Amino acid sequence: MRLLALDTSTEACSAALMLGEEIRMRFEITERSHAELILPMIDSLLTEAGVALASLDGLAFGRGPGGFTGLRIAAGVAQGLAFGASLPVAPVSSLAAVAEQVGADEGERILVCNDARMGELYWAVFERRGEAGIGRVEDPGIEPLGAEHVSPPERVADGISGLHHAAGNGIGRHPALRARLEAAGISVHDDLYPRADAVARLGAVEFAAGRGVDAALALPIYVRDDVARPSPGTVTVVS
Repeated sequence: MRLLALDTSTEACSAALMLGEEIRMRFEITERSHAELILPMIDSLLTEAGVALASLDGLAFGRGPGGFTGLRIAAGVAQGLAFGASLPVAPVSSLAAVAEQVGADEGERILVCNDARMGELYWAVFERRGEAGIGRVEDPGIEPLGAEHVSPPERVADGISGLHHAAGNGIGRHPALRARLEAAGISVHDDLYPRADAVARLGAVEFAAGRGVDAALALPIYVRDDVARPSPGTVTVVS
């Protein structure tokens, strides 16, 4: 699989190029420079590898949830590049891109919590099922167990049992949440951000399963959407 991937859903800005069993990546933490950084990152990866965009099999991007501006940047870049090069696109959950980095054993569950600002967190639960990515695109890598949510930290993982790991940039920003997770015996990995290499591995799985889409359908998923946002009492949980 020859695949370009990118993620700008958090303060981490990254791009990655998967060429068979090799993944090259550019990664930088930034508050507001995603739009200025992402295209030069992509250009440097392609130039370094001596690869033309049109020669790739597809493009993957972190479709959210995450910061609204960052998601629009990622979707816009993905759409523009994919349309220009006639490539299919694999939208990948930015929460899943965090879970993919956790060294969980087969069958272990991973809670991912990313900062949603406004005192809330984006979160979801995943289960390790195989090892996604290089040379193993037939494996799902991780599977979501239910929907993606946005809620205050005290509502995160409410009613959910059987968690083994928790990860994401939101955990360290809410000490009470971290303390609750650690008290439950959950291994905490709070220094992980969505990264383009993980998006590439999960994107390869999506393409192998025939779930690539046309450029026009490469859309962000906000989760926090004031038009369709559920009331505070309607957060769905996974048992």
